[in-house]
Amino acid sequence: MTDLSAALSRFVPVTAPAIEDAELRARIAGLQARMQAGGVKAVWLDASSSLIYYTGLTLGLSERIHGALVPAAGPLTYVSPVFEAPKLQTLLRVPGEFLLWEEHESPYAHIAAWLAGLAAPGAGLALDPATPFVFAAALMQAVAGPVTSAQPMIVAQRQIKSAAELALIQTAMSASLSVQKAVHAGLRPGISTTEVADFITAAHSALGLKPLFAAVQFGEATAYPHGVPHPQKLVEGDMVLVDMGGILHGYRSDITRSYVFGAPTARQRQLWELERQAQLAAFAAARLGVPCAGVDAAARRVLTEAGFGPGYQVPGLPHRTGHGLGLDIHEEPYIVEGNATPLAPGMCFSIEPMLCVYGECGVRLEDIVYMTESGPRWFVPPASRLEDPFAPDPD
Repeated sequence: MTDLSAALSRFVPVTAPAIEDAELRARIAGLQARMQAGGVKAVWLDASSSLIYYTGLTLGLSERIHGALVPAAGPLTYVSPVFEAPKLQTLLRVPGEFLLWEEHESPYAHIAAWLAGLAAPGAGLALDPATPFVFAAALMQAVAGPVTSAQPMIVAQRQIKSAAELALIQTAMSASLSVQKAVHAGLRPGISTTEVADFITAAHSALGLKPLFAAVQFGEATAYPHGVPHPQKLVEGDMVLVDMGGILHGYRSDITRSYVFGAPTARQRQLWELERQAQLAAFAAARLGVPCAGVDAAARRVLTEAGFGPGYQVPGLPHRTGHGLGLDIHEEPYIVEGNATPLAPGMCFSIEPMLCVYGECGVRLEDIVYMTESGPRWFVPPASRLEDPFAPDPD
């Protein structure tokens, strides 16, 4: 057993290069090529993760519309209230023009006039899928021409990670794995879920990551995918579930480990081994060209054949098997029934087919994989043994 305070003192900041401006410009060029192919005149990027993806610009969402217009050809145009423009100018990494509006003016009328006068191929405006409805509705009313969703174009780029993106996620995942190991070594009888969560937050900060979340559950509370609203204290024989994430230059980590504090029962061992087999089955199914739904089906089949489910029924797996990871904690591609998207190199997603037994316990082993030309790879080693989930796989 290791004291958590002592473990915290040993963490040092990790480093990895941020996304360079040249990559941002290449992303914009890729979006413009898709716009031209689809006959779209301009795309609106709201104050969302897609704005970060294309411009490196982080803006807080507010009641005032604020973001960037990407024409099918030519430079960006940043939309901003006049009083925010001086600050915005200091934040820009990709040069562009400005479309400014005063408090009493309609920014939507300004955007409609800009679009009408834009000398670019195509027609209409495609909206960032994260655009709030209040903004989207106003744009649909003001703009002459089709207003559509830019989601297919944006997802096509964002779900394929570059080498620089994968390197950031790798560094963040390795850092979070070290926190998971410290938690496992530092648990003691009577420690609270709140204490552990506070340590996870402090540890990510010490590692140079922005803390994203810390979810800690003990005992029966582990049966519920998003926990319970009250803290628990650890006792011998409890199932432990620790889920955490941090942010490095905008990119997320996400990793869950489940194990027993003390000697596991035969029932706990059965559930844990089934969860591991379901995770491994999903990994084995993740081959280039396989639809995302096929990965979900492979994990679910293991649990169904063992008598759990079927479908989303509990005891069993009540949610999708995984989600994409990048600038958002949950993004495309989703590993779920009905998703026919074929797996391709650069896709990055979780495999976490949680086995839930309400009133008893739950087991979730969550790891992130990325697709290569030769198949899937783990960012960090998955758990291999219940008694020592961080030991190398004996196979």
